Amino acid sequence: MSPLFSLFLLHIIVSAAGAQLRPHYYSESCPKAEAVVRHVMKKALIREPRSLASVMRFQFHDCFVNGCDASLLLDDTPTMLGEKLALANINSLRSYEVVDEVKETLEKVCPGIVSCADIIIMASKDAVALTGGPDWEVKLGRLDSLSASQEASDNVMPSPRANASFLVDLFGKFNLSVKDLVALSGSHSIGQGRCFSIMFRLYNQSGTGRPDPVFDPKFRGKLNKLCPLNVDQNVTGDLDATPVVFDNQYFKDLVAGRGFLNSDQTLFTFPETRAFVQLFSRDQHEFFKAFVEGMIKMGDLQVDQQGEVRRNCRVVNSRLL
Repeated sequence: MSPLFSLFLLHIIVSAAGAQLRPHYYSESCPKAEAVVRHVMKKALIREPRSLASVMRFQFHDCFVNGCDASLLLDDTPTMLGEKLALANINSLRSYEVVDEVKETLEKVCPGIVSCADIIIMASKDAVALTGGPDWEVKLGRLDSLSASQEASDNVMPSPRANASFLVDLFGKFNLSVKDLVALSGSHSIGQGRCFSIMFRLYNQSGTGRPDPVFDPKFRGKLNKLCPLNVDQNVTGDLDATPVVFDNQYFKDLVAGRGFLNSDQTLFTFPETRAFVQLFSRDQHEFFKAFVEGMIKMGDLQVDQQGEVRRNCRVVNSRLL
């Protein structure tokens, strides 16, 4: 990691401390804002349950890159490579249309008031609450960025191959603790992952030409059938045994050697993170409490930059004129 990038991360952390975010930010300017977001997310759940997991991930992939500013949602332009085609996002992030629907609805209710960055925060929280997880009060008042950076996303977002040591260091640079890391990894309690992300675990872990020895044998057999060597690597599998319910099953699966991604299973094999995996596997309340704390801390990440409230989350306002 370059010294310049390390300084950039520090800048995010310092800026977050002075962020003027607060609950009920839209209580006067758009009092129905949070209710509108929840209503659209309920409709999305009925249409396609998996879409809620997809929308929840937007907070992670947005806030870690230049802070929580909805840069993730900007489409490419002739002069800007955005983040949608970054390595961690291409063929992986989906359900952008749900955010579009939220924004279109809010623009009818209170035009030009609610930022796309705040929509991501509210929708991520609703995705968790509507699938059985905790609910919490979010802080709002963010502005939307005027640009995006594919390079910045590639430099920050971890690979599914990442090990726990790397993840601990990365989260630490954002002032997120080991406990935050493990709890936030529990976002994989809902949703699916691609065969692309696990082929090396199944057939060539660490260049050995063999599967990851940590796999539970029956689970590995199941994944071998889902993801044979000749598979379309965009085929998806469940990230845990209850993929449409937000619960602590994810951690129980890690303890049993049934983690889907390497970056998940490594949390149990690494001594510094194992104790939290064990705790959360036993106590769902503790997991929920730690997850909320982590989401709030992540939502505080910002940088000092110009911003606006976009009328269309995919395009800066100047390009709509």
